[in-house]
Amino acid sequence: MKKLSLIAMMAIAALSFQSCGGSKDSKEVADSVNAVKDTSTMAAKDTAGVTGAKGIAVDEGDAKFATGAANAGLAEVAAGTLASEKATNPKVKAFGAMMVTDHTKANEELMAIAKTKNITLPNEPDADHQKMKADLAAKSGADFDKAYVDAMVSGHKKVESLFEDASKNCKDADLKAFAAKTLPTIKSHLAEIEAIQKGMK
Repeated sequence: MKKLSLIAMMAIAALSFQSCGGSKDSKEVADSVNAVKDTSTMAAKDTAGVTGAKGIAVDEGDAKFATGAANAGLAEVAAGTLASEKATNPKVKAFGAMMVTDHTKANEELMAIAKTKNITLPNEPDADHQKMKADLAAKSGADFDKAYVDAMVSGHKKVESLFEDASKNCKDADLKAFAAKTLPTIKSHLAEIEAIQKGMK
């Protein structure tokens, strides 16, 4: 019965997404779905034969951290791929390749956690990050390098703040541990891209 209601709810979410004329991006859709579905650990498993067992639902703020982290990770991979192909500065090119490797790994870890919690994650970056990627793709040479580096400094400051907060305040132990484990890598990325930015001035 629970599976049937989940399928019906997802169909409604899909229809409402279409009726908005596609104005909602992947992150907004994921947040909407998570707001109305059972994110308990039991819901992610086949509950047949389990009597009276109900997991603790994931806190709404924790689910939003998961979608925000996934959104940022997807954006880093997309922009990093672009930088590893288009950058003229070897340090910028190498940083882009590192973003693809590190954020793909973190995204996979987060997806595995989200699956056990029945949390829906976005499958592509949100509209703001899609625009950033399109703007970057239109640039070349030193202009591309500068725009990418500036975007990475700004983006990593926001992501550092997101993960810092989650590492202290997430109620879900697995998401809190993921945030705490990933935070040093984000801090290291920020320090490296700030050093590259300084060297370009």
